[in-house]
Amino acid sequence: MSGHGAAERTNVDASGLRVVIIAGSWHEVISDGLIAGAVRELDASGATHSLVRVPGSFELPVAAKAALESGADAVVALGVIIRGGTPHFEFVSAAATDGLTRVAIDTGKPVGFGVLTLDTEEQGIDRAGFPDSSEDKGAEAAHAAVATALVLRELRAG
Repeated sequence: MSGHGAAERTNVDASGLRVVIIAGSWHEVISDGLIAGAVRELDASGATHSLVRVPGSFELPVAAKAALESGADAVVALGVIIRGGTPHFEFVSAAATDGLTRVAIDTGKPVGFGVLTLDTEEQGIDRAGFPDSSEDKGAEAAHAAVATALVLRELRAG
């Protein structure tokens, strides 16, 4: 199980934070589960949030950068990449991961990473936060984004 050893999420008060969820459109059932988990987490934290859909995981970094440069305090990037029989999986996974990392560093704002890199669709269902899922990666990514935004706010306040 990939979530083994994960820290317990504590409640955070993210009132006043503006968060944009950016989600790829591939593998809609899994993607919708990730979005629902992120929305649940953001609602519980009190953050204001909106949703933007992009075609796929490759497009997440450019949309995340635009959202952060337009005033969002944090982004939750959600995508689903399932391994196939070609190197496409490695290229898209690396581009999404490297691009989102660069966006966070370049903007100085957090990007919650909820991009699932999977061998099978079943693995995605198990991580998408459904009632029978063992993990809720959308909620985890949203929590990471708001918790980090709050840490950055505190660090910058001196």
